[in-house]
Amino acid sequence: MSTETTDRKAVYTFLDEDIQRARDLVGVYHAVTQRDQFTRATPDVIRAFARSYGDDNPLFVDEEYGLDTRWGGQIAPPMINIAVTKDLLADPVPREQRRPPFRGIHVFVSGSTTDWYRPVYDGDAVYSFQGFDNVEIKESEFAGRSLVVTRIHVQFNQRAEIVSIQRVLTIHTERHESKKRKKYDTIEPATYTPEQIAEIDAIYESEVRRGAQTRYWEDVQVGESLGVMAKGPLTVTDMVVFHSGGYGFAPYTPCTSRLAYRNRQRIGAFYIDNEQGIPDVAQRIHWDAEYARSIGLPSSYDYGMMRDCWLTHFLTDWIGDEGWIETMSSQMRKF
Repeated sequence: MSTETTDRKAVYTFLDEDIQRARDLVGVYHAVTQRDQFTRATPDVIRAFARSYGDDNPLFVDEEYGLDTRWGGQIAPPMINIAVTKDLLADPVPREQRRPPFRGIHVFVSGSTTDWYRPVYDGDAVYSFQGFDNVEIKESEFAGRSLVVTRIHVQFNQRAEIVSIQRVLTIHTERHESKKRKKYDTIEPATYTPEQIAEIDAIYESEVRRGAQTRYWEDVQVGESLGVMAKGPLTVTDMVVFHSGGYGFAPYTPCTSRLAYRNRQRIGAFYIDNEQGIPDVAQRIHWDAEYARSIGLPSSYDYGMMRDCWLTHFLTDWIGDEGWIETMSSQMRKF
């Protein structure tokens, strides 16, 4: 087991050699040899993933519903690739082609573009290779010098058929700099009255899933509204349930007890002491409001990939059982 000696109170900054390494690796792709939380789509995995972001579409959660559709069986939601990846056998990556560690640097997902080619079925494994598509330095109001990296993820099944190609835009920032700049210092977490919760509940009540009612090309007009879907208000419970669907365990592998100890030896800079002096994952920025505020954010917040799941939920409800999302692009702004 490799070990890393780390000062958990250290201030980490960009290393010029890491930035140059990232630039040198644009266009270089390697097999993903680390498995995700799940390695094979099963009825339970598919259902758990769909429900993790609030989707009850029977195409995804019912083993038999899809038998009478064009798909011939249960299929996985479009974003299943973020929860199911089987480790791909490959030669070791040469030292000069290893990705820079960006030790102690925070990463935000700022958007993605995904092309889908075929569904993932019960029994399918998903493999992946990935690499850097673009790397550039930008100045951010939130955290000063930021590194903007676009990664390409190519997913394919056990039959070597491409499932999806995803380009993910990530923003790398120095945690201490975002804290110092205090861009969001005056923003208070939202509070809700019973009347406001009732307004959100009314949206949930009115949501419609197209289902078996086929939406044809000639039924759609340019500029037509796709309707309204609610998500939130975001709670810690939402984040716990989203993780239960399989997302968030690779590549950093948050874990517990002895496994957490071993993970701290592997990537010590990923662990930052909480207010009790206990080393905990930096990933807790998504459920620990106090930690999020300590590095300059108004509160904990959702994942960029979670928002992409919400968008696909919105679209699959609208297109119906016979529809297929070919391409989707998202942006998360204001960094």
